[in-house]
Amino acid sequence: MTEHMVSKVAETLFEASRTGVPCAPVKDLLPAGALDLAYAAQEINTARGLAAGRRLVGRKIGLTSVAVQRQLGVNQPDYGMLFDDMAVPDGWEIAPGRLLQPKVEAEVAFVMERDLDEERLTIADVLRAIAFALPAIEVVDSRIADWKIGILDTIADNASSGLYVLGACPKTLDGLDLRAMGMVMETGGEPVSVGAGAACLGDPLSAVLWLAKTMARVGRPLKAGDTVLSGALGPMAPVTRGDVFEARIEGLGSVRAAFGKDDAK
Repeated sequence: MTEHMVSKVAETLFEASRTGVPCAPVKDLLPAGALDLAYAAQEINTARGLAAGRRLVGRKIGLTSVAVQRQLGVNQPDYGMLFDDMAVPDGWEIAPGRLLQPKVEAEVAFVMERDLDEERLTIADVLRAIAFALPAIEVVDSRIADWKIGILDTIADNASSGLYVLGACPKTLDGLDLRAMGMVMETGGEPVSVGAGAACLGDPLSAVLWLAKTMARVGRPLKAGDTVLSGALGPMAPVTRGDVFEARIEGLGSVRAAFGKDDAK
């Protein structure tokens, strides 16, 4: 029965992604609080993607805001997979047809230089393993209609992943105060999200430490070359066709996500 429930959740989300038609919340298909089953459904679609030829290039951390955790009744972040076909170059146009219900978040991205393949890690291990940081815009999305999600929905739905854009000027961590760095994201010259590194689990490095330990425990450890999206520095903003968002993060520079006005790819 448990296997059937998990398979049903995974298939429902896969079909919503394939057809472009959002589905009803999948939390009703699982027992309340069954985070492990929601991750099992995520893993089914991860394996499906890999079997279809997609390449796993990193991970994303979600729910790094304590306020959002409280809203969803959890006390820790969640995670999702980043595939090669989710990466969009800085400023390149994203066709609306690629996504169902996009929103954007400004984040710090880290690229790993060393593997982190054991669970007993410290911040020092994380610092030694990071090659550089970049400003990033995560384009979050949901296969659940109208974003009516709970914690089981977002976990099973690959942490509500969509696409992501990385800035093109990498910075080493030397001299960067990741906790204090400010962020502003604008579109049309107007700010739509403002925040700082402290909004991301207190410090983006703390979020990466949590992720590295968790990934080692579940058997998908972070590897050299992986990209990590460490979590939102401010509120996510809705997207309409034709929007161009620019996020500026103190010490890291800027990154742009552009959305086309039509569905041409």
